Formats: sequence, C-alpha cells, structure tokens
Amino acid sequence: MTNPTAAMIVIGDEILSGRTRDANMFNLAGKLTAHGINLLEVRVISDNSSEIITAVNETRIKYDHVFTSGGIGPTHDDITADCIAAAFKVKIDIRDDAKNILATNYENGIDDLTPARLRMARIPDGANLIDNIISKAPGFSMENVHVMAGVPSVFNCMIDWLLPKLKKGAEMISLSIRIDLPESHIAEPLGKIANKFPAVSIGSYPFYEENKHGANIVIRSTETTLILDVEKEVRSAFKLPLC
Repeated sequence: MTNPTAAMIVIGDEILSGRTRDANMFNLAGKLTAHGINLLEVRVISDNSSEIITAVNETRIKYDHVFTSGGIGPTHDDITADCIAAAFKVKIDIRDDAKNILATNYENGIDDLTPARLRMARIPDGANLIDNIISKAPGFSMENVHVMAGVPSVFNCMIDWLLPKLKKGAEMISLSIRIDLPESHIAEPLGKIANKFPAVSIGSYPFYEENKHGANIVIRSTETTLILDVEKEVRSAFKLPLC
C-alpha cells in the first residue's frame, strides 16, 4: 500500500521576518503521520501573490494533498483566498453559506459583518468549506488544496475536522536507537544497512552530551517486521544488546 503524499505551504511575511514562530508545520506533520499521509515538502513563502500562485500550482500537481496556513483573515495582506482562485482560474466572491456561518460569531449576527469581516466569507467558486469551531471564519478545500488559518489554535481545529474526511494510509511507525559514537564512525556500516533495506527510512541524528559525540538512529516504516529486521542489523553492527 502506498500512502498518500502531501506538501505544506506556510504563508506570511511575519514568519520569514522572525516576528512569529511557526507552530503549524510541527502540528500538521504529527497529525499527518498518524493518519498515514506522508508530508514530503514544506515551503515558507511571503505574502506575495505570484509566489503563492506558483507554489500552489507546483505542489498541487506533485502531491495528493496541499495544506496551506495563513492569509485568510480580514486585513489587506490576507490574499491567500484570491491567490487560490487565481491558481485554479475561478471567480471568488462572498458566499452565503460562509457568511451565515461567520455571522454566528457575532452578537448581532449579519448586522455585525463589516466589510473587513466579510473578507473572511469570500470563497473561490467550487470550493468546499472547512469548519472552524473557534472563530467560525471557515477555511476551504479547492480540489486537493486545503486552505486554513495561520493562528495555530484555529489551524489545529480545522485539521482535526478535515483529516477524518481524507483517505487514511498506513501509520508510520518509528524506533530510535542511541549509539554513543561519532557519526563518522558509524556512517559506513549504517550506509550498508540502508542499502540493504531501501524501503525503510533510516536517519542519523547527531548529539553532543558531556563532551561526547553520539547519534540517535531513527528507523521508520509502515511495517513492523521491517523495523525489527533493521533494528537487529543496527544492534549487531554496533555490538549493542537486543532489547
């Protein structure tokens, strides 16, 4: 079974300037892994329409899913919805269902929907809404592109609503082995093991503790038997006890 693939596009000058620390990629990666969708690419781009359109068009034909965060709020620099419409060559306008949902967030309902707030009800033609239980302003899915808010709490609630509706793949399982040797000492035998098991992801992540070098070897696969086979090879190669 081949798992679905995905890319993420993080949109916002505030991320690139360092003013805001992105948390959405970390949260999305964990949720996709648990759902059996392989996140293979992440792009961080500015609030620039041509950059957004290019990134969306490049990734949507390459991956099964594209998840975006940021740029669907009420201000002038929230341009993601317009860019999605441009990427798909469709019209965009205030949609009644989105407007009615948004109105539930305000005391006087539709009467409280200012022009700025109504920007959050502008949806490209043909898109399906993504629920937002926190602030009500919906995200949307346009074919395989899922457009969500940049605020982490809202992004997370949208992902939690959306993921059960997407095809689930086999969950990726991981196992970590600590080796108290520098990477330069383990590179050659580890490479041979990786060549022997091409279907398994084997990563080496170095650390430096108490004046000593070492590495954590992380083995990842959807098949438990393969993970156990690789673990046995690694422990044998570096004379580590079997657990």
